[in-house]
Amino acid sequence: MHNRRRAREIALKVLYGLDVAGGDEDEALSLFWEIHQPVKKGGGEEEEKVRSFAGLLVRGAWRNRRDLDELIGRFSEHWSVGRMSRVDRSILRMAAFELLHCQDIPPKVTINEAIDLGKTYGSENSGAFINGILDALYNQHKAAP
Repeated sequence: MHNRRRAREIALKVLYGLDVAGGDEDEALSLFWEIHQPVKKGGGEEEEKVRSFAGLLVRGAWRNRRDLDELIGRFSEHWSVGRMSRVDRSILRMAAFELLHCQDIPPKVTINEAIDLGKTYGSENSGAFINGILDALYNQHKAAP
C-alpha cells in the first residue's frame, strides 16, 4: 500500500495548489510530474500505479468539488467548507471522493489515510477534525439504500 499512500500525498499537493491558484487539473498534474518526478525511461509498473491513482483522486476530487463540498458541509459542525484550511479541505475532498467512488478500497483505509495526512500536513487538530467529518459521512453513506 506504500504506492497508494504516496499517490495520496501527491494528490493532496496538487489539490492544494488547485485550491490556491485554480486551473485545470490535468495541467496541474502534468506540471507536478514535470517538476517533481520527470518521466524516466523504464519508470516501471509501480510508478505508473502511483501516477494513475494520484490522477484519479485529483480529477475526481477537483471535478466534483462543488458536490463534495456540499456533502462535507453537511457533516461539519460550526465550520463552513470555505472557512476550513486549504489542507483540510483538500484532504476531505479527496477522501470523500474515494469513499464514494473507489469501492475497491476499504472505507477504514481511506479514513485512516486521510487522518494520517491531516496529522502530517495539517494543524494539530486536523486529524480529529477530518476523522469526525469522514466518519459521519461514511456512516450515513453505508446506511443509505
